[in-house]
Amino acid sequence: MLSRYMGWFLGILALASTAAVASKPLPPSPPRYRVHIVKTFIPMKDGVKLAVTLYMPDGAAARERFPALLEYLPYRKDDDTLSGDYGTHTYFAKRGFVGARVDIRGFGASEGVPPDREYSAQEQHDGDEIIAWLARQPWSNGKVGMLGISWGGFNSIQMALRRPPALKAILAVEATEELFMEDVHDIDGVFHFDEFELTMDLDQGRSGAPDFSLDEAVIGPRMNSPPWSLNYLRHQHDDGFWRAPLHPIEQLQIPTFLIGGFQDGYRDSIPRMLEKVNAPLKAWIGPWNHNFPNGSDYGPLYEWRDQAVRWFDFWLKGRDTGVLSDPRLVVYLQHWHPPESKTQDVPGEWRAEQWPPNGLSPTTLYLQPDHQLASEDRQTGRDQLRYVPSAGVEAGFWWGELLTDQRPVDAYSLVYDSEVLEDELAILGRPRVTLQVSADAPLADWFVRLSDVSPDGQVTLITGAGINGAQRDSIAQPTDLTPGKVYSLSVELHLASWVFPKGHRVRIAVSNALWPMMWPTPYPMTTSLELGGGDASRIVLPRIPVHGAAPPALASPEPIDEAPGIEEGHAAWPGEWTVSRDEANQRSTVIWRGKNATSFPWGPFDHFERLTYDIDDAHPDMAHVQGDSEYSQSVGGHILTWHGHHDLSSDAHTFFYKYTRTLRRDGTVIRSKTWTDAIPRDHQ
Repeated sequence: MLSRYMGWFLGILALASTAAVASKPLPPSPPRYRVHIVKTFIPMKDGVKLAVTLYMPDGAAARERFPALLEYLPYRKDDDTLSGDYGTHTYFAKRGFVGARVDIRGFGASEGVPPDREYSAQEQHDGDEIIAWLARQPWSNGKVGMLGISWGGFNSIQMALRRPPALKAILAVEATEELFMEDVHDIDGVFHFDEFELTMDLDQGRSGAPDFSLDEAVIGPRMNSPPWSLNYLRHQHDDGFWRAPLHPIEQLQIPTFLIGGFQDGYRDSIPRMLEKVNAPLKAWIGPWNHNFPNGSDYGPLYEWRDQAVRWFDFWLKGRDTGVLSDPRLVVYLQHWHPPESKTQDVPGEWRAEQWPPNGLSPTTLYLQPDHQLASEDRQTGRDQLRYVPSAGVEAGFWWGELLTDQRPVDAYSLVYDSEVLEDELAILGRPRVTLQVSADAPLADWFVRLSDVSPDGQVTLITGAGINGAQRDSIAQPTDLTPGKVYSLSVELHLASWVFPKGHRVRIAVSNALWPMMWPTPYPMTTSLELGGGDASRIVLPRIPVHGAAPPALASPEPIDEAPGIEEGHAAWPGEWTVSRDEANQRSTVIWRGKNATSFPWGPFDHFERLTYDIDDAHPDMAHVQGDSEYSQSVGGHILTWHGHHDLSSDAHTFFYKYTRTLRRDGTVIRSKTWTDAIPRDHQ
């Protein structure tokens, strides 16, 4: 380990010496090359071949060698992500990098059987072999970078922690290294089911484009591979299953560039890594949702590929582009805007920051018996809340996206407002909440939302978080609550950036349900919140100065190369949803829908998804969700249709799971398989 560290340190010194001699940093590599695309296979040691598309610089000198940039995904490179891949990797190829887009084993055009989960040991072992293969190709300079968004960011971090010799730097966008608490299966430790499960469980059964083979050796193992959502449901607390793909983030030694968004659910990884990682690390956090900075639903939008080139130029080519002098954190301080979920630019300003932020001044506000947030703990008291399991749809489907007015969900919450602010109040960080609580049931969750209340009463959500009461002492070893006993809960809200204007109020809302984001606890109940006294219920806001240092200017989005022969529609996510309530019978239904259509040279492709969540407030144990996902692909004069149907329900003690995956050719079923299981609820 010491020799590896010293090698990295001496490399930094050499680059720093070059920087001292140079009059100024070099610009990022210009677009000097044409692009040549090669599709081939990478052999694994067990004989399985993984499909790769190489986006190669064309027009290079005879002895010129290039670093590789690996993006490694299950999301089918030859159809589902082809349009996006093309625009990303041609940009890099023109600037002297070989883009390597690889399908994970058992997906897309790669051979083999799908693994039994995301981020599997097989995926990581294959990743080691892929990186080594790229480094020894005749066109390679021996250095490999990794990059990607979401899954591609997750496994970039995971592979960096494994430290394969040729991997020299990564760029991870909208990603986290924390699987149980922050991925989309158990948000904040509470069971969650959404569109991702529909997509991945059905994608396991699809053969690769453009031939979509129905050969038994290809389609059989895929259609028969057990749905991942069933595996995840069998692990309802932070056990070895969730820890298996991970190494402590403190062990990260490979230079890392992180990009996140305040409207994305994975943003907490960035401050955590800024605090814990000693390797070279820089980060951007903007107003974006789960997309690249040049493609988010929320702006302002900026180019990121130029910054990726600067980063990888330095670490993979030895060009001093000045990245070691960049601010460690470039962050967007969001200003108030009315509650609205439509596509929009979020007002605010960019800051150059360290972590913790410059001028951080934690500010405590106490929850008081008169539903006030006060700077002093003046009174004691107790507020009670009747559990309404159907409350929360207005808070969204995860801790991301811009949302509508929060007053409908606040109506089913305990609400505490500050006095009208006499001056602007800026925050940046993770607000910390302490609650003194009790419940008259053995299982209960608590959710805290921080909002901005404008003078006309509109309520804009800033951030929030939840805690599974059974996990109050340990997310690995949950235990029931003792009814009536008061517990002190610590809740760290998700990363927030905000400026409360003068004349507004700060609001904290506390509830026991955020449905359908979170699966409801099974028992009707009333919870109590103790106010004042020792270890009083309170929030600590990460207050910072309203204004700070400006970073170097960011570039506007550049044109994106379009893949020839493809016409792509809008993505299925975030889709649209409706809610209906039967007040007389205390029942509610949320229906989410998403769809997209794409035209490929081999034929049109249509994708439809639907989720239906049902709940009965009088019987929260009987929650129910049904999901449908369908892919329809025209190819060779035929229509192939893959359909997946989920049916998941519960009672007080058990989850009842059923999933059917079906393949039709011209309307005739040629394969179908169903999985069913009854799985004990494990403190959920």
